[in-house]
Amino acid sequence: MPRIQSVSVCVARVPLANPVTFSTRTVRAREYCLIKVLGENGEEGLGYCYAVNSSGRILAEAVTSLLAPVVVGHESLRVEWLWRNMYQEALLQGRTGGVMRALSAIDTAVWDLNARSAGLPLYQYLGAMADDRVPAYASGGYYLEGKSDADLAQEMADHVQEGFTAVKIKSGLLSPREEEMRLAAVREAIGPDVLLTLDINNGWKDLPQALQYVSRFEKYDPYWIEEPFSPDDLDNHARLAQATRITIATGEIEAGRWRFKDLMARGAASLLQTDATVCGGVTEWRRIAATAASFGISVSPHAWHDLHVHLVASTPNATLVEWMPDDHIVNFRRLIDRQLTAEKGQILLPKAPGLAFRFDAAAIERYGQLYPGQPTPWDTTSAG
Repeated sequence: MPRIQSVSVCVARVPLANPVTFSTRTVRAREYCLIKVLGENGEEGLGYCYAVNSSGRILAEAVTSLLAPVVVGHESLRVEWLWRNMYQEALLQGRTGGVMRALSAIDTAVWDLNARSAGLPLYQYLGAMADDRVPAYASGGYYLEGKSDADLAQEMADHVQEGFTAVKIKSGLLSPREEEMRLAAVREAIGPDVLLTLDINNGWKDLPQALQYVSRFEKYDPYWIEEPFSPDDLDNHARLAQATRITIATGEIEAGRWRFKDLMARGAASLLQTDATVCGGVTEWRRIAATAASFGISVSPHAWHDLHVHLVASTPNATLVEWMPDDHIVNFRRLIDRQLTAEKGQILLPKAPGLAFRFDAAAIERYGQLYPGQPTPWDTTSAG
């Protein structure tokens, strides 16, 4: 395996055609921090993370100032050593948040480089559980101006018609009565046997407020309620888990195995949505999933099916991949040259090496951000 010759970072800002609303915020554009790790053998590994609306430059600075100098010049197979030293270098700047997202993107790119160098798809390089396809749920149900309950119900029914046996909608923005009406319309449209999940996006402030909603929701048999409270409010997560038969899911913006261990030990969730682009990359995601297995807890990772399909396919206690069917909400697919395929509610596993996609040069030309002193969207740190 090669030594790492350079690490390059680019921030791409991709506007949404129509702004989308969650229970807690509105998104008008998405920024992504893109990573390329070049090996001395000429192979190039890719990684990425979501930089939310406008924080891409913060993540890029973490790459160039803190993390890239740690990894360049070193053997790419020393994954654990590289992770430990990146984490130690950034210990005071951010064990979670933007710095950990930047670390996650570099770590993922190193795994991709190694898998490509071995000529294997990443899930096979990691040790495949599946070798053809993995189950997925169709994710959508966002709040859009002029979108009716009937429109929402039809959106979910269309996914079921496509073969999905699990779907997800947003919830928590409107009053308990209004949210119950949305949920009732969807359940009627998809039938009793389809798994129906609800994403609150940290929207509830306390347990009494949550119970106003949950008491109305239970009759419609949701499979899980996702991110009901602030990710730091583990006490209310645990209290809600005790108060309802609905599964409580969280963890998509959490980082580090220690915080996940605390979350599970306190009974704050019975399903994890650990995101490899957030938690510490492929390396830390696998540690968290293994810890979850010892608690008897499954992992259904948040978003980014282009990466997470590989992790679900190689992890015994991973269940569903979150499938974003188009780019009107999550538009990362505009930045890459190859798309995955869903068939009868399952994602077909790619057979090309590594992550099985490249960043699209024309898209980077269009969406890549130029900052003062940068002649191109890519900022490169080289060995030597």
